[in-house]
Amino acid sequence: MASRVNAKISLRPQESTMADTQTTNPPNDDVPLALSIFQDRLGYHFKEIKQLTHALTHASIGTEENYERLEFLGDRVLGLVIAEILYRCFPYENEGNLARRHSALACTETLAAIAQSLQIPDIVKMSAAEKASGGSFQANLLADCMEAVIGAIFLDGGYIHCQEVITALWGDKIYTIKQPPVDPKTALQEWAQARKLPPPTYEMTARSGPDHAPIFKISVTIEGFEPMTAEGSSKRAAEKRAAAELLDHLTTPDSTATKST
Repeated sequence: MASRVNAKISLRPQESTMADTQTTNPPNDDVPLALSIFQDRLGYHFKEIKQLTHALTHASIGTEENYERLEFLGDRVLGLVIAEILYRCFPYENEGNLARRHSALACTETLAAIAQSLQIPDIVKMSAAEKASGGSFQANLLADCMEAVIGAIFLDGGYIHCQEVITALWGDKIYTIKQPPVDPKTALQEWAQARKLPPPTYEMTARSGPDHAPIFKISVTIEGFEPMTAEGSSKRAAEKRAAAELLDHLTTPDSTATKST
C-alpha cells in the first residue's frame, strides 16, 4: 500500500489570511445570480467577474473573449498545484507512481466530473448549434472550462487561491485515484490486438455546422465487423465517442455484434 501523509498543504500565515478574506467575500450585487451561486460552489469569489465570464464562454459564441487562452494558463497552473500536492502528500512514492497519480487527477475525465459537480453545463455560454449538439455535456469541453476557471482564479487571486480551490474540489480523489482511465481509442486497439486483428480505422464521413462550431461525424471499423459512427465538436472527440460505442457493442455479453461480409 502506498504511504501517504494526511496533512493539508501548509500556507504561509499572511497568505492564508489573504485567502480566507478573498474566498469569503460576499457576492457582488451586480453579478448575475447564477454566477454568484457558482462562485459559492467553487469556493472563490472573483474581484474581476469578467475573468469568470471569459472562462465560461465557448469560442462558438464568436468573440475573442472566450476561454481558450485561460484554458492554456489553467492547464499549467493545475499541473503545478497537483504536482505539489502529490509531492507533499506521498513523500515515499517514486516518480513513476507520482506521475501516474498526476495523470489521473489532471485528465479529461476527472476535470469533466468536477465541472459536472459544479454544474458548469448549466452556465457555460455557447452557440445554439453547439448546445444542440450536446456541447455543454461533452467531457472535453467541460474539462477545458474547468481549466479555464482555474486560470481565471490564478489571474484574479494568485497561486495560493488556486491551491486552496483545487485542494477542496479534488478532495479524496487525491488519495483514491491512482491510475488514469484508459482512452477508448487505446482500449479498442488493445481489443483488436488481443484477437490478432489489424488496428481500428477511422474515417470522417461528414462535417456540418458553421466554421466556428463544426460537427464531425466519424466512422470506426475493425476488420470483419460492422462499423460504428459518432459525432463530436472535434475529430478527436468524435473518434473517442465512436471507439467507446464500438467497444461497448463488442464487449457487451448479450451483444449482437456481427462480422461484416
